[in-house]
This record gives sequence, structure tokens and C-alpha cells, in this order.
Amino acid sequence: MKSKTFFGILLSLFFLAFKPAPKHEYQIIPEPQDITYAKGSVSLGKTVKVFFPEELKNEFQLLEDFLDSDFKINLEKVNNWNKADIILEINSSEETKEIESYTLKVDEKKIKISSDSSAGILNGIQSLRQIIRTEGNVFLIQRGTIKDNPAFTWRAFMLDEARHFKGKKVVKQLLDEMSYLKMNTFHWHLTDDQGWRIEIKKYPKLTEIGARRDSTEINHFHSNVYDGKPHSGYYTQDEIREIVDYATKRHIQIVPEIEMPGHSSASIAAYPWLGVTGKNIDVPTKFGVHYDVYDVTKPRVLEFFNDVFDEVIALFPSPVIHIGGDEIRYDQWKSSESIQQYMAENNLETPAELQVFFTNNISSMLKKKNKRMMGWNEIKGDKLHEYQSDKDTKELGQNLAQETIIQFWKGDPQLMTKSIKEGYEVVNSYHEYTYLDYSYESISLSKAYSFNPIPDNLTNKQKKKVIGIGCQMWGEFIPTIESMYRKVFPRIAAYAEVGWTKKELKNYNQFKEKLTPLLERWKKMGIQYGNF
Repeated sequence: MKSKTFFGILLSLFFLAFKPAPKHEYQIIPEPQDITYAKGSVSLGKTVKVFFPEELKNEFQLLEDFLDSDFKINLEKVNNWNKADIILEINSSEETKEIESYTLKVDEKKIKISSDSSAGILNGIQSLRQIIRTEGNVFLIQRGTIKDNPAFTWRAFMLDEARHFKGKKVVKQLLDEMSYLKMNTFHWHLTDDQGWRIEIKKYPKLTEIGARRDSTEINHFHSNVYDGKPHSGYYTQDEIREIVDYATKRHIQIVPEIEMPGHSSASIAAYPWLGVTGKNIDVPTKFGVHYDVYDVTKPRVLEFFNDVFDEVIALFPSPVIHIGGDEIRYDQWKSSESIQQYMAENNLETPAELQVFFTNNISSMLKKKNKRMMGWNEIKGDKLHEYQSDKDTKELGQNLAQETIIQFWKGDPQLMTKSIKEGYEVVNSYHEYTYLDYSYESISLSKAYSFNPIPDNLTNKQKKKVIGIGCQMWGEFIPTIESMYRKVFPRIAAYAEVGWTKKELKNYNQFKEKLTPLLERWKKMGIQYGNF
């Protein structure tokens, strides 16, 4: 027995001795699933020849732009793969199994990126960008093979522009950095109490009135201090199309969020008949949860949602539409005689039941339009906030539509586990780990990196119901681009690795080392990152 153990150790040492050690290990964020190194490097000059099929023309053009901006390398298309330095190839083999998977192989003379999809090819290109190093006038790449695929299919960054409008130039830069980090979903929070940011042609006052407020609360929630400056801005439908096209070329889906039934003051200011009281209100200047909510019992209000969805869906090809559903105060519903009568007629005992009933109607509306509904976890009807009573959220007689995607952000994590066991798909955005508006003292870089989207005590089948992660940049107190970027960067890189890399392959110390060239990149781009 001892001799066999000794022989095994000798054999292991033998293979270790002859395993080629890389001179330059790859520094890629997010960390790939599998890397095998070979001895030596491949060199590239100022002009690089590329072979690719016509279906990868978009990816070639992106590669061309990337290598020009990163390294001033020029690309030349060739029609013979034997003459190419880089080959982009769509394959139909079983080597890759997921749409975003890719293989990047650097051998003695060529670099080959292969995948079953153009999205996978772009992911391989983004990895290639990160392993090129410069020595004089020569560009070198350590030889090796990367076989890679994402841990989760939903890897999202959310931008709240309802509170502070940023504009398409900023959105495009964020999309570029998401693509660089292989994040594939841009969650766009376009409406809220303090602003409506998307043009709806049938309801022009949504932007004429709802996109402007007279002042803005500053410093922190409940400060009652205001800057006295008007704030406004919205996206025309042509601008939305431009941004969606930009994202689509980078294989990023944009999921629009149209808030309902709460966080609706801006639209009610534009059209008071949408609200419960029917009274005229101003677009709020104060942040926090407001009392004005939609009257979800009025047929005219449901018609409004239907009309808005028709225009939104025409702009966004995403199969998912986010309807918010969070932080609703039930006060106006409880004090309205007509709403109480509606609840009695539909056997709804609590305001939470009314919300679920309404949300299911919206789900059916979207389903008829071939879209799937997503919302924050309040749409389950659970008690999450101190302004909700146990009586308002007692055991429900309504069940949320099964096809709903639940975005978990608040409450006992057991509520998420319960939803998963009930068969719902979940995006884990638990605020204590993923809210980018929180300070670095609350969510340090290491805490962000440590986040595990999959809760404990689930079967393997149940774990698959956690489709991914979202990190959220709420906009109340980021009036400038610089203040936003200091919150987003570098924590977005940590979330990118959480979403892409298998848990057992994550290593925070290694991640920090890999972060150095990324910080240098952001500095050159003028992106001010936070002190972490």
C-alpha cells in the first residue's frame, strides 16, 4: 500500500515537472472556466489578417474597432484561412454547448476563436483583448487554450435614469464596459416617481410634464434639503432604437422597466386620471416612497398600460418586460370606496391580493404580446416594509402567474428559496450585496465579489431556477456622471465575475491582481473609479 502511494507521488511530480509553465498567465475578468497553457508566444504586427464567415461581419467590425482603440492594430480581411493570423469560426460541433460559450486557441502561428454562436465569438474576442501584451512594436500573446462558458445566463447591470437622466453617450459607454466584462443584460429603469424618461407618442404629456421636476433632494433620504435646480431629460423613440441597436450588436439585451402600480407619481402628474384621487400633483422633488399610486381597477388605466406596452415592445426586442411592482403604499387603495367595492366583487380581501390580481392581469396582457413579465419580489404579495401591516399582507388567496421572473432584492432570503421551490425563476439581486448606490463601507469590493446568487438547501434542479444576478445603480444621489462611475467601478467587475465564473474557480486575491490592468484601462478612458 505504501509503495503504491509513493509511486503515485513520483508520477505526479513527473507530470508537474514536464507540464509547460506559462511565462505570462492570462489576466482575464471574468475568470474563464478552463485554461490550458502551452510553451511560447504568438507575435502580431501592426497589421493582422483575419478570416471569418460573412455571418460574423459584425463581430469582425467590433474586433477591428477594439484592436485599433486598444493597440492601434489594423485588421485586414483575407479569404483564405491559411493566410490568416486570426480565425473567427462558427462551428456546429458538441465542443461548446451553450450559446455564449467559446473556445480561444493560441497556437504557434494562429489565433482561433470558435463558438456555436456569434455571441460566443464576441465573448472570445473580449478575452483576446485582455491577453495581448505589448513589447516594443510587437504584440505578444501567450500560447494556450481557453474553453469557457458562463455560470449564469442572466448577468445584468441596472441603471436608474428616472431619478437622474444621464443620456445616450453615457449609456453606450456603460454598454461597452458591460460587453468587455461579458455581462449580457442591461436593465433600464426608465420610469419612477421623480421622472418619466421614454417618449410615448400616444401620451405626450408623460415627457412634456413627467420628464421634468423643479428641484431635487440632495445629500441623503429625508434630508429635506434641495438644490433648487430644475432637472429634465428623456429619450426619444429614435434614440431608444439607436441604443437598442448598439446593445444588440454587442449581444446585450435591454430589459426596460416601466414601474407599476407604485412609483408612479411622474405619470400621474402628467395624467391625473391615472391616480386614485384624480387630483393634480407635481412631479416629486423628494426621494423615497410616495403615496400616489395607479388606480388599477379603472379600465381606462389598464388601457393606458396596454397602449404604453405596445409602444415599448415596438422598441425593445427583449422577450422580458420589467414592471417594477416594488414599494407600494396601500393607503390610497384602502381609503377608496370604488377600489374597496372592486375588491369585494373580485373576492380580494387585502391590498396585497389586489396587487397580485392586477399583476397577473398585466402578465396576461404581456403574454398576449409574446412577452414575459418580470418584477421585484413585492409582486409575490409578501410583507417586506414597515409601512405594510400584517393585515394588509396576510395569507393570500391569489397566486402570482407561474411564468413570472422574480427579481429578489429585499426580505428574508427564505422568501426567495420559497419562490424557487414553488417553481419560479429568480434573478438574485439581494440589496445587501448588489446595490451600487450603497457605500463601499456597506458593500466593499470583497463583499461584492463574495456574493453567491444560489441559496443553500436547494436540489440541483432547483438551483437551475436561479437564472442569474443583477447589480443595481439606483440614481437618487448620483447627480453627475463622475459620482455614478465612482459607485459602479470597480464593483461592476466583481459582479461580472460572480455571474460568469463558477464558484469553485473564484479567488479574490487573484481577482485583485487581474483588476490592475482594468483600472489602468478605465483611467485612460477618463472613468473615475471608487476608492476600494
